[in-house]
Amino acid sequence: MIPRRLLLPLLATLSLAAQAPTEAPRPVAERLEAEAFRTHGAYSDLAWLCDRIGHRLSGSPQLDQAITWAQGRLRAAGLANVHTEPVLVPHWVRGRESAQLLLPAPHRLNLLGLGGSVGTPAGGLTADVVVVGSFEEMEKLGGAVQGKIVLFDVPYQGYGRTVVYRHAGASRAAKYGAVAALVRSVGPVSLDTPHTGVMDYDPALPKIPTAAVTIEDATLMRRMQQRGERIRMQLELGAETLPDAPSANVVAELRGSEKPDEIVLISGHLDSWDVGQGAQDDGAGTVIAMEAMRLLQSLGLQPRRTVRLVLWTNEENGLRGGLAYREAHRAEFRKIVAALETDSGSERVKSFDLDLPKASAEARASALASLNTALGTTMAPFGVAFRLGGSGADVGPMVREGVPGIGMEHAATHYFDIHHTQADTFDKVDRDDLAFNAAALANFAYALAQSDLRFP
Repeated sequence: MIPRRLLLPLLATLSLAAQAPTEAPRPVAERLEAEAFRTHGAYSDLAWLCDRIGHRLSGSPQLDQAITWAQGRLRAAGLANVHTEPVLVPHWVRGRESAQLLLPAPHRLNLLGLGGSVGTPAGGLTADVVVVGSFEEMEKLGGAVQGKIVLFDVPYQGYGRTVVYRHAGASRAAKYGAVAALVRSVGPVSLDTPHTGVMDYDPALPKIPTAAVTIEDATLMRRMQQRGERIRMQLELGAETLPDAPSANVVAELRGSEKPDEIVLISGHLDSWDVGQGAQDDGAGTVIAMEAMRLLQSLGLQPRRTVRLVLWTNEENGLRGGLAYREAHRAEFRKIVAALETDSGSERVKSFDLDLPKASAEARASALASLNTALGTTMAPFGVAFRLGGSGADVGPMVREGVPGIGMEHAATHYFDIHHTQADTFDKVDRDDLAFNAAALANFAYALAQSDLRFP
């Protein structure tokens, strides 16, 4: 028996404890952000991906290593159904590259061949250069470009408007008999850093070699031509396209507790160009999506719907990963609540853009309003907006067939300064931005997976 002199104080203590309010659980958004900033897992993963593996062009050993690495990280995080889905991808190899002005004065140019370009003949080619500022200007010259190298010196007017010269310049120049095509790098600034990227050939026209030169060299040759000087160049590109190579998309899941067949898909692309480290494009998107899954798993947040992660292969020069996924998962289209992609760098997320190309304008507006109503309060701590806009290249094949798409849009104030260049390296990434973005994506994916929201 407890003595009375001890029993009364004990009862008083128990009574006070019973009256004390229970501490309310922290909101999910707060927990996710705290965990992301505690571990900075996305930053650590990106450092490893960039420093130990490096750039990851389709068909390269580095991309194979990255696929293996990603699977290991996702399994270590305790995620379900970690596996790869095979894809055959293009295997383009850059080879030796050089360019030298012979006239009006010797000058070595800094250039990068464009992905998919053919090479020059053995030993290179030598020809005069003609500088144009548009396709229309070249067409007016007509046969005057026969046997010459055409340089498209087109100032940056936004990526979407200017990249057409990179994509189509070679074939448009070949139509008038040019022996090679050069394009001013598609970016707003340059510290003598050329921007590479994919190009396309018109199958009805000859394939001629093509490369990007720096803004400095493009404007140099423009000035030479304006002074009436003859510009003569020696150009060597050792590019070749090998047979398609085996690759894979990487998939992992956090299975839904009530509606496991309904899927919220989040993604980034694991491949990159063969210059720099692929930190912004799209190493950042890869680790943000991976970390979002780890955060949900580590905090024991099991949503009602399944959250599925896909790390795409071959976004940069073929979209084979996205195309293969579309074909393999057609039966799931009606069960995919939304397919989200993050592929605009590492700076802080500004908006989630809803992409419903097959819906009417009225239906899109209604869907956006429903998204704001359902998730606006939940996402308020991150200060992001919901807008109508584009989703992403890899989810695009599905979205064009009716799967709702969502683009995770980052500030991207300096993204195109270094995109597709040797300067796309890890040192330019802010670790707090990565943590913030991973928490925001995790919170968005979880909230959408918890909701009953469906888009048209």
